[in-house]
Amino acid sequence: MPVKKILVVGAGNMGAGIAQLCGQQGFDVVISDISLDFSKAALARMEAGLQKRVEQGKLTEEQKNSVLSRISAAGDLSPVAECDFVIESALEDLAIKRKIFAELDRLAPPGMIFATNTTSLSISALAEATGRPDKVVQMHFFNPPTIMKLVEIMPGRQTSAETLSAAEELAKQLGKDPVVCGNEAPAGIVSRVLGQLLNEATWLVASGVATPEDVDKAMKLGANHPMGPFQLLDLIGLDVHRAKMQTLASVLDDPRYKYPDLIDTMIEQGRLGKKVGKGFYSY
Repeated sequence: MPVKKILVVGAGNMGAGIAQLCGQQGFDVVISDISLDFSKAALARMEAGLQKRVEQGKLTEEQKNSVLSRISAAGDLSPVAECDFVIESALEDLAIKRKIFAELDRLAPPGMIFATNTTSLSISALAEATGRPDKVVQMHFFNPPTIMKLVEIMPGRQTSAETLSAAEELAKQLGKDPVVCGNEAPAGIVSRVLGQLLNEATWLVASGVATPEDVDKAMKLGANHPMGPFQLLDLIGLDVHRAKMQTLASVLDDPRYKYPDLIDTMIEQGRLGKKVGKGFYSY
């Protein structure tokens, strides 16, 4: 069945970015959260971002209005009954996501595919909360979803080949260049490789070897990275990075994912990164 209308669950930065991406690519989309106010706030952020692009001459007023006309807000999951595909991007908490998937399963038409944007939680554990484990798949978008070209697609233990193919096709329709993993593995490709890089960079700073500025400069000039590891940590969010590393260290029982106490200290101080205006840098 062709996808025409998408439900995005979660109105945080990633959910809002995915919803905006869907609208920009011509899909009707509903963004939903536990409160209609949260979803409306996400819509307001999208409108402000699009308006900035209009002022920069990168978008016309008509194009902005066209995108916004395709995006609506909801305060519950009931719109799933009139959608064709779900992309879940709620908090990275297994219990919360399982509750969402169980409710989606109750409300959605039979056969609808549920995709999760999780980076480190088990797709199979989420699928077990539904009566359609063959229709549950990971579609991991990267921040910001409107710009980053990659979508990682990963099956759970029971995900069907047809579901994988449908997720890959949708990713391409959204203008992305997807990679499809052969089987389920915690955190996929990028987060597994990147997590250790970000940890190692933080250990260098925590042990006094270098400043965040110098590490960023070294990796940009010496490794041709477009963004330094501390700029990236601030963009991801230190709390999000810590949650990923805790999950990987637990699931894989691997000391490589151990991060320094500096991360805990900064989180306790409220220095979560760009989303709150301060992390390793101030914004």
